[in-house]
Amino acid sequence: MQLATRRDSPWLALILLTGVATVGFIDRIVLNVLVEPIKTEFGLTDTQMGLLTGLAFAVLNVTLGIFVARMAERRNRITLIAFGTFAWSIATALCGAVTNWVHLLLARIGVGVGEAVGLPANQSVVADYFPAEKRATAMSVLLLAPPIGAFLGSAGGSWIAQDHGWRMAFVAAAVPGIILSILVFLFILEPPRGRHDTGDTETVPSTMDVVARLWRLKGARHLVAGSTLASMVGFGLNAFFAALLMRRFNLTLVEAGLYAGLLASAPATISVLAGGWLGDKFGPANPAAYALIPGICLLIGFPLYAFAITLTELVPLLVLVTIAALFQYTYLGCTYGTLQNMMHTRMRATASALLNALYSLVGSGLGPLVVGGMSDKFAGNGIDPGTALAWAMAASTLFYIWAGTHYLLAARHLRGDLEAVREGRV
Repeated sequence: MQLATRRDSPWLALILLTGVATVGFIDRIVLNVLVEPIKTEFGLTDTQMGLLTGLAFAVLNVTLGIFVARMAERRNRITLIAFGTFAWSIATALCGAVTNWVHLLLARIGVGVGEAVGLPANQSVVADYFPAEKRATAMSVLLLAPPIGAFLGSAGGSWIAQDHGWRMAFVAAAVPGIILSILVFLFILEPPRGRHDTGDTETVPSTMDVVARLWRLKGARHLVAGSTLASMVGFGLNAFFAALLMRRFNLTLVEAGLYAGLLASAPATISVLAGGWLGDKFGPANPAAYALIPGICLLIGFPLYAFAITLTELVPLLVLVTIAALFQYTYLGCTYGTLQNMMHTRMRATASALLNALYSLVGSGLGPLVVGGMSDKFAGNGIDPGTALAWAMAASTLFYIWAGTHYLLAARHLRGDLEAVREGRV
């Protein structure tokens, strides 16, 4: 069905799809600032909260996301995005109606299922609206969703929870998604497949063809590995930052949510945009820049964050964490934009889904669980809960070294990989 209100406008599509992705991140992240009240009401451990913030979301998100992405390679992507956005928003609202931990676990799985339908095609649509030399910048705008969503979910969620209870925070988080799902369906035109690309745009490669291309291209292989490890650290740190401020500095829920939201949004926004802009500035002449920039930044971010998070004075901690965040997220736009450029036009939704599957399982799935598990382990050895959590968060940043190394290795292969793609040798 083609609606007369739909527009072939790259920036309208990018703005609305960024809004969709932002709402998805709000619905995912709002639980992070509600860790303490939910933990208290249901008598949970940090490990159980890590499961709620991580694997509960990822369980069906991974497999269903890949299935839906295969549909998106053949069918109308805008319809899938609109329906999925509506579905996960309803599931988020249901999180506010639960009466025990099991019900909340099931509701969070429902949010993951909805996002598996609504998000895989986002990057594919944006890639068809923007040419290759502008995709890292466009993807950076799309990937403003995590920092903006982190602020709105953390600050807004904590404020609503403090005044109206944590259940109402979930209900409020669901409303924007319902509205955006309608706007997307009414106003975004399905773009022609591969209109900025050359070669065959009709054949739909298999999932294994996508996996094979990602594996054969050494640069792509390292980009995937590095970004997955970096996402694991980021999700783990963000899941417990508000809880750390409450435990160690006795901040209120609103204060902790506001600080967590600001630190996860303002510097992260600069980081994401700067990474994509620098990549597109230097990448066309020197493709290695798409990997060197994030690789160096991750290696700088590791010691800054690890030192900052263990400080016992609030202001120095917040200042240094802010500086560290300026380096932590440069990998996002560079990675997504470069990987989309490496894919056949009808591989892109599937490639995004495969990458999101890794981010869901290893990143948002294992990241919070690892931090929560280490926190419980340290606390079990007689360390106070605030210090135990700080040590666990600091320890998790060691993975940034591993991630940064993959990006430096990717830099050695990107020029050859992109030439092979342009010449049709893969």
